[in-house]
Amino acid sequence: MSRTLGRVALLALPLLLGGAARPRPPLQLQLPLQCRIGQDCAVQNYMDDDAGPAAKDYLCRGRTYQGHNGIDFRIPSMARQRAGVNVVAVAPGRVLRTRDGVPDISVNERGKAAVTGEECGNGLVIDHGHGWESQYCHLANGSIRVKPGRHVRAGQVLGRIGLSGDTEFPHVHLTVRKDGKAIDPFAYGAAPGSCGGGVPLWKERLPYQRGQVFVAGFATRAVEMAEAQENGADQQPRVNRDAPALVAFVQALGLEKGDIQRLRVSGPGAVVIADERAEPLDHDKAQTIFNVGRRRPAQGWAPGVYQADYSVRRDGVDVIVRSFRITL
Repeated sequence: MSRTLGRVALLALPLLLGGAARPRPPLQLQLPLQCRIGQDCAVQNYMDDDAGPAAKDYLCRGRTYQGHNGIDFRIPSMARQRAGVNVVAVAPGRVLRTRDGVPDISVNERGKAAVTGEECGNGLVIDHGHGWESQYCHLANGSIRVKPGRHVRAGQVLGRIGLSGDTEFPHVHLTVRKDGKAIDPFAYGAAPGSCGGGVPLWKERLPYQRGQVFVAGFATRAVEMAEAQENGADQQPRVNRDAPALVAFVQALGLEKGDIQRLRVSGPGAVVIADERAEPLDHDKAQTIFNVGRRRPAQGWAPGVYQADYSVRRDGVDVIVRSFRITL
């Protein structure tokens, strides 16, 4: 199950590769939660497809960790979790078993020993027939709506995202199995080390994300990672013209070694009030947070629009660009 900080859909039409159509996958899956990938949810960790001591995702990159046997779909914050995000069946089938009653408490607070034997937290397993199963972990305590033996349809609500079991952030961990073996739903049938081989099991195409902005906003002071994970962007201290400081913050996922972050804040009339370029990252980052701002001037904040421009430069090219605004 997930311990570190995390595709929806599968190709409805054959994907051409080298002039030949890929075969239709034996099982087609939909997203296991009700959200919009890249907007209010994201893939935090892909499956570890390396059989040895290294950790590599299906493209032989590092957006995974050693032994991770599924996909982590995360939401921005505990505030969003408390509002409720439904977990749904990825395909039709029959519920085999469930578990509920595990508290929604980060493993950082409970400790590893407290979750021994219940690393999945609250969850369930669905039998899709012909040796196919899907397992859903870290659901909210008391939220599971189905019972063993019940047949469910694709997209039917199973429960809600929680913080139960061996996890530090709200998400659903999805494991897909064929004949008892974990299968990567992004690369079914791929040869070991093929780096992009196989076929996806998703009904719609889900692009691989080599880094993305997950939460971005303004606050009256620097925002710590724990605060971003707790409150997201909408429940930070509100900024007004009397705020002691104006700080733009960005929580990014999946940045890579050598990436250079830059964040610039401009006020009315496009006057730059803060501009900072970070040092190149010394290693891949599952998630990171970047703050840039300025203390209130003596005359207070001028009325008007303030804009933050964030970018990530990789190998000399800006691969991530995001702008956001606030009006004072």
